[in-house]
Amino acid sequence: MPTTKISAAKTIEETGVRRNLLEDLALKTLYLTGEMSLHELAGQMALSLGVADELFQRLRKDQFCQVTGMEKGVHRITTTSGGKTRALELLSQNSYAGPAPVSLADYVDRVRAQSVKNMKVIPKDLHRAFEGLVLDARTLDQLGTAVQSGRALFLYGPTGTGKTTVAVTLMELFDLDRVWLPHAVEVDGQIITVYDSAIHQKLEQPKVKNPDQDARWVQCRRPRVMVGGELTIEMLDLQFNRNTKYYTGPLQMKANNGLLIVDDFGRQRVSPEELLNRWVVPLDRRIDFLTLAGGKKIEIPFDLFVVFATNLDPAKMVDEAFLRRIQTKIKVDFVSCEQFREIFRRACVEYNLAYDQAIVDELIRLIGMEFKEPLRACYPRDILRQIQWAAQYLQKEPRLDRESVAQACRNYFLTA
Repeated sequence: MPTTKISAAKTIEETGVRRNLLEDLALKTLYLTGEMSLHELAGQMALSLGVADELFQRLRKDQFCQVTGMEKGVHRITTTSGGKTRALELLSQNSYAGPAPVSLADYVDRVRAQSVKNMKVIPKDLHRAFEGLVLDARTLDQLGTAVQSGRALFLYGPTGTGKTTVAVTLMELFDLDRVWLPHAVEVDGQIITVYDSAIHQKLEQPKVKNPDQDARWVQCRRPRVMVGGELTIEMLDLQFNRNTKYYTGPLQMKANNGLLIVDDFGRQRVSPEELLNRWVVPLDRRIDFLTLAGGKKIEIPFDLFVVFATNLDPAKMVDEAFLRRIQTKIKVDFVSCEQFREIFRRACVEYNLAYDQAIVDELIRLIGMEFKEPLRACYPRDILRQIQWAAQYLQKEPRLDRESVAQACRNYFLTA
């Protein structure tokens, strides 16, 4: 478990960020707000009051801001006419006006300190997370070993066998730990935003803020990011917004210290070869290189547990060199009759239907003999949904009987 506190910088030098960048950010923040106290400026910039006062003194010396009064023992300030002009110039160059960034060096150190390799996963954790699924002990042990490694995992097998469900369930293991994520990172005067409220699960903050805590960092659960067919090669590099003039971190940067699931691997808008070539070095050396708009490359950690889930043949999609870099490969296959019955029983509980093993045995016979299909983990819930939909249409209570199961199968399976 990472430390519960990151000490706030008491001086500009301690922030690790360029003084002029913080001064510019303070001026933009002050201009956009109109008038504020030093306490409010410190809060919006996620800095200590001492650092905010340093910035104010410099802006005042340059005649970019002026005092309008006092509030709780500190100045209330606003921009001068010269400050407004300068702020507009700065906003046209870079409109970022959020919390102050952390330095790239501090970001790298923090990611390494709270690495996914530090996660402690034991059998009871796996059994708790996967108690809702019907998996054999060998598969659970493979999954636990893969998570403990902190390396990549390949889930492959036929369609409908539960690969995506297994991958998503792994997310529960990443709920156990807390990590610190920065609002933004500064690199050579450029801003890269990292914390994303749409992706990251911010932990509930205490009502009374700790003034000694560095508010530039957000305490979250380990990140869990999932992408599918929408994935493009551009999403794996810095996203530069030409209107705002600052960057958004790529998917793997937002997933650092956490889990990244690439679902339906092989069906993305980027080819498997292009994607895998992009990640050969990161998967092997656990570092990644991102490119700024001017062409300069920066190095960041590639510290995430990557799960590739596919129903395509991995040997035909990627070469042996890449497969070697994925330390664990688990085939999620068709289920046995016994597993099918247990999945169906649990699904009946979920859909509030009485379980009847004789009916399920007849369904198993229909699937194999009539429709010439193997048993897939997805079939129980899919069949029960068909039964529910038919009952809703006919305005009657859903029942698990031979007639309803036979009709559900006729609707669901292809017939010759």
